[in-house]
Amino acid sequence: MSEKTSAEVIIGGKVYTLSGYEGEEYLQKVAAYINNKINELESIGEYRRFPADMKATLIQLNIADDYFKAKAQAQKLEQELEEKEKEAYNLKHDLISNQIKAESDAKELKKLEKENRELLLNKARLEASLKDSLLGKVKSKPGHGQAKQDQGEGKTKAPATKKDTTEEAQ
Repeated sequence: MSEKTSAEVIIGGKVYTLSGYEGEEYLQKVAAYINNKINELESIGEYRRFPADMKATLIQLNIADDYFKAKAQAQKLEQELEEKEKEAYNLKHDLISNQIKAESDAKELKKLEKENRELLLNKARLEASLKDSLLGKVKSKPGHGQAKQDQGEGKTKAPATKKDTTEEAQ
């Protein structure tokens, strides 16, 4: 606990000694606040005609009014702060969830890209194999527009056409 402080202050033209656990600056600030309230009320012409006890009561009422308004404002600000903290918590939660999802999506993307590369490679292999297979069949089959060598004579003979085969049959 802090050490008790005393300070001489002027309130309403009279010197008072205030003491408390706050600093002297704070005690002077309290006195200045009360003096401002007195000056506010004295600016109202009728206030000067009131008896001293009524003046004191009006000052107390004004100070109490300020207190309750400040307290209500503080509660409102605390409630807004709680709402902002909840909103910040929810936003942090959403951010973390989205980061986790993004990481998961990145892993899935890498996996799919790898799978796609493998499929493209496999496709290229299959296409090459199919091409080799088809070219091999075309090369090994006589006819189909290629010259055919007669076995006995060593002569090259053109492939038979429909007209030739029809004439031979007759």
